[in-house]
Amino acid sequence: MDGQRGARRVDRIAEPWGSRTPYGRHQAWPARQDTYLAEGVGPEDVERWVRAASILHSDGDAMDIAVRDGAMVGVRGRVADRVNRGRLGPKDAFGWQANGSRDRLTTPLVRRDGRLTPADWDTAMDLVVSRSQDLLAGPGPGSIGFYTSGQLYLEEYYTLAVLARAGIGTHHLDGNTRLCTATAAEALKESFGCDGQPGSFDDIDHADVIALFGHNIAETQPVQWMRILDRLDGADPPRLLCVDPRPTQVARRSAVHLAPRAGTNVALLNALLHEVIRAGHIDRDWIGAHTVGFEELEKAVKDCHPRWAAGICDVRAADIMAAAELLGTADRLLSTVLQGVYQSHQATAAAVQVNNLHLIRGMLGRPGAGVLQMNGQPTAENTRECGADGDLPGFRNWENEEHVADLARVWNVDPSTIPHYAPPTHAMQMFRYAEQGSLRMLWISATNPAVSLPELSRIRSILSRQQLFTVVQDLYLTETAQLADVVLPAATWGEKTGTFTNADRTVHLSERAVDPPGAARPDLDIFLDYARRMGFRDKDGAPLVSWHDPESAFEAWKRCSAGRPCDYTGLSYEKLRGGSGIQWPCNESAPEGTERLYTDGISWAHPDVCESYGKDLVTGAAAAVVEYRSLNPDGKALIRAAEYLPPHETTDAGHPFQLTTGRTLYQFHTRTKTGRVPQLNAAAPDVWVEMSAADAGALGLDEGDVVQVSTARGALRGRLRVTDIRPGMVFVPFHYGYWDTPAGFGPDGAVPGRAANETTVTDWDPVSKQPLFKTAAAAIRLVEKGDGRPSPAPTTTASAPARPGAVPATRGDGTARVLEQTPAEGDGPDDGSLGGPR
Repeated sequence: MDGQRGARRVDRIAEPWGSRTPYGRHQAWPARQDTYLAEGVGPEDVERWVRAASILHSDGDAMDIAVRDGAMVGVRGRVADRVNRGRLGPKDAFGWQANGSRDRLTTPLVRRDGRLTPADWDTAMDLVVSRSQDLLAGPGPGSIGFYTSGQLYLEEYYTLAVLARAGIGTHHLDGNTRLCTATAAEALKESFGCDGQPGSFDDIDHADVIALFGHNIAETQPVQWMRILDRLDGADPPRLLCVDPRPTQVARRSAVHLAPRAGTNVALLNALLHEVIRAGHIDRDWIGAHTVGFEELEKAVKDCHPRWAAGICDVRAADIMAAAELLGTADRLLSTVLQGVYQSHQATAAAVQVNNLHLIRGMLGRPGAGVLQMNGQPTAENTRECGADGDLPGFRNWENEEHVADLARVWNVDPSTIPHYAPPTHAMQMFRYAEQGSLRMLWISATNPAVSLPELSRIRSILSRQQLFTVVQDLYLTETAQLADVVLPAATWGEKTGTFTNADRTVHLSERAVDPPGAARPDLDIFLDYARRMGFRDKDGAPLVSWHDPESAFEAWKRCSAGRPCDYTGLSYEKLRGGSGIQWPCNESAPEGTERLYTDGISWAHPDVCESYGKDLVTGAAAAVVEYRSLNPDGKALIRAAEYLPPHETTDAGHPFQLTTGRTLYQFHTRTKTGRVPQLNAAAPDVWVEMSAADAGALGLDEGDVVQVSTARGALRGRLRVTDIRPGMVFVPFHYGYWDTPAGFGPDGAVPGRAANETTVTDWDPVSKQPLFKTAAAAIRLVEKGDGRPSPAPTTTASAPARPGAVPATRGDGTARVLEQTPAEGDGPDDGSLGGPR
């Protein structure tokens, strides 16, 4: 402990956000180094610390991996990093243990006589390549699709984009980031003409009001919630506005909490805009200098008064007025947005209205004045930058012939090689094409659609089609892998090297600490092998994919990003081996990165350079370049109004509840990693169903009762947790599938399953094409009275019981204790590089 102060061990399951280090407004966030080592391992036993960053949420928390005898034995936070200042969330601290799970895939599998059987790499890849070549020779590139992840590295997404777009020549490339971050990208393009996060996590240090719209930051980005908690306990704390139907930790610390009916976000936001404009809390000079469209917005929200919205949203008009006063009188306003907006009705329209709040108040480009259209997955930003999620690499506009020609120049191919005759295909449409039979091969990497997509009975049916050749590239035999024709074992975080970018544009380098198990390979190596076997060539006959390892792939990406909004040309692996991650754009004019965008006006909205010409926020119809040029000839920010429309699926006598799905702090995505971590799985081991005390009482239900949730699509069962969620709403976490159930896969005949997406609807936002997971109409019935066991829901989070003490508190054990050390000034490692590879 020499040179350290304030060291204590904290049960980071029972106290997930750890100890407080209070600080005042405009001050630097104090450092606190969190360390977790395997039982029986001390700091003196660690042979090497290897640089990495979190792969289990979109914070991008910087950390070092402890290595002994060729194995991971723990992690520590990197004190000098701008994102986390040494802190780790529960998934950061414990998640690394999943790498050593005994059921890791270690050899390729191919389907023979209906069963998956072990094979070598040549056999597996020969099958993939021969099917690819047959389809290209027959129905053509449109018969092949790629569905990727928010878990891979930048170098892997970029390689995939090149081989799919210019090698295969297919439109069909998207990721599961379509489920979590597509609306964020679309909202930024609608308002600013281009993707790219305007704000920075550092804005938390300076804001006097922080508004969180559908964003349970305490559970989705726990380290940034630690930052907010430290501000709340310091001098001149911010006031919080929380818009969420559940009683989250954020709601409990907020000055104003609005819990609207699901699907009414646009009505609520229009009322907030109405009040801010009515009270004169707008910056007319900034609006005139930097925006177009204010008059249309003012007209559109003229009659959207709080009483009107109160009747739609079922919240008090006085509370809407209090929220508007908070937003309108803020000196520095920071707003964040996530799945409560993105996965709900009128998703993009609602997210754009949050942007509008900042545009009419001039709250951009200054410390504490910014908007963060957040990401859900750790590398979701990279899918957008690299063109692996439905756009062209480098935020290029697929409708702009000069942009396509520029990309063709980078790849040294003819522009006609790159499909751009129609919008790139989004994930939901890809699965529809597979259902209809035109898409004949689907390569799924690092994601599990058999649990994560809506209406799972339909998804299982599609993936089981004999006409569809499915390749799954993953770490474990997931529910999706069990339906594949070829399964490719992949290496993961800590077993490979690459970069990834978090939700505020911070780029981190994560290096290989240990070898992957068995014959598992890094995803980059798999894609490079495929490109080589397929013989993809540029127009001069040279290999289309000319790089051979992560660093050369990164250098290739830099050339693609040059001069684009997401410019990486000032970065290098060596530079990223410093103490902190660096925010793009990083180039000759910004060699240390860029903390905030739009500090000197709007940069990328001009018709000649914008990434998108925009869409109608109600219908999703694309605007033509002529229309965009007429509306915005000078390239200003666009203030876009949207009328409220009721959700597509409404409650009725047979289905009287609104069903919403979401996350818990202790699990990630479909639990392929976190479900294999003892501390995390014990904290949230199984699905549960939340409803209000009033609704439970009316139905004669109690804590721990087994209930069935059913919709027009399907049903699930779980134990009931009675919470302070808004009446009329039911919440189910979406993480739970079937790989660890006795049946092993899917619902067992007539018995409903436990996956939330058995019940969700096949529907998506017309603009972003993001699925709607939060507006289904559901029925609840008792299956079995409780046997004394409470719901498996954690009590530390938004799922806390309505009556504190009614159920045992969520606690960890001796293996869940993290050492928290507050370094004395000048003490401790400042670059996290001890023993790391150079």
